[in-house]
Amino acid sequence: MTPRVVVAGLGDVGVLTAIRLARGSRTRGFDVIGISVKPGLVSGQELGWRLASPDDWARHNWIPFDRFRGLDRVRTVHGTLTGADLDSRQVTVERADGSTTPVDYDALVICTGVTNGFWRRPSLQRAADVDADLRAPHDRLAQARSVIVVGGGAAAVSSAANIALRWPDTRVDLYFPGERALAGHHPRTWNRVRRRLTDAGVALHPGHRAEPPPGSGGDELSAGTVRFSTGQPPATADAVLWAIGRVRPNTGWLPAELLDDDGFVRVTPQLQVPGRPEVFAVGDVAATDPLRSSARNRADGLVAHNVRASFGGEPLRDYHAPARRWGSVLGIQPDGLEVFAPNGRAFRFPAWSFERVLMPWIVRWGIYRGVRGR
Repeated sequence: MTPRVVVAGLGDVGVLTAIRLARGSRTRGFDVIGISVKPGLVSGQELGWRLASPDDWARHNWIPFDRFRGLDRVRTVHGTLTGADLDSRQVTVERADGSTTPVDYDALVICTGVTNGFWRRPSLQRAADVDADLRAPHDRLAQARSVIVVGGGAAAVSSAANIALRWPDTRVDLYFPGERALAGHHPRTWNRVRRRLTDAGVALHPGHRAEPPPGSGGDELSAGTVRFSTGQPPATADAVLWAIGRVRPNTGWLPAELLDDDGFVRVTPQLQVPGRPEVFAVGDVAATDPLRSSARNRADGLVAHNVRASFGGEPLRDYHAPARRWGSVLGIQPDGLEVFAPNGRAFRFPAWSFERVLMPWIVRWGIYRGVRGR
């Protein structure tokens, strides 16, 4: 009987994992099923680019599943995961019409990610809903004369830079709690990015720990006053973007025995759930290390290898987390794309190469194994 592998969640990591598993299905005979609340890949990456240029962002980051050649042998189920019976090896999916569908598995790969602000939510959506979600924040920012961005991570820094460049007449202030932003990156990265922010006209405010508004927790693009627990006077703007890294794992559908105290999925170095060798987890939802770095370090290949190895009785590989964050911070800019190594050194892709080489050949063919045109 053909083993069935269910990939729960088809975001950035889930799509890559499903593609990897589908490629191996010729040798292992897998039946791969992907479950997603979205009708395609809606990336959680490059928030600043998404806010400033949603149409350009969508061309590369909002891709219906049927455009991925690597998913041709994957059956996708559009619905919300509502439960998992580990002993019966079955998950339950609620469809848009309210009906429920049980899906059996021989191996389960959990890639349901996290909720983070208004740009990463596990809500069941149609294509029109995704389009509306992309357009609304952009339109609101376009009308603002002043914007406050709160947070010290890559999402906050990227948003401040891209908003300032897109609307140069808008005042943009970036507030973050430490002496420097990008604390998870090498100091060289921040030194370089800080100059880019200053050149773009962003006003930097280190040492400001903001208090999220009651109730919303900062999940919405709001307006009004930001207060600080570190003693500074309040600040006010037409639009306030909270990018404070207050992530919540999308694990409410899973039994508590799989989760750590913060709700993330506990995993071994092989990305297996302890005591459940048929269950794996990868990406932001997996408690691999404090940075949950398997989401950004191509661990899709490792987890796909380990799923195949688990069926074949072969040795499994360990995931090794990097000590620092790396990759792009500001996203594509008029002068190109800078990618930072873990040591803080930057490598630049020239602007001309982004559309001609990087996206069509390295990303769409090299990483995704082929993406069809619209």
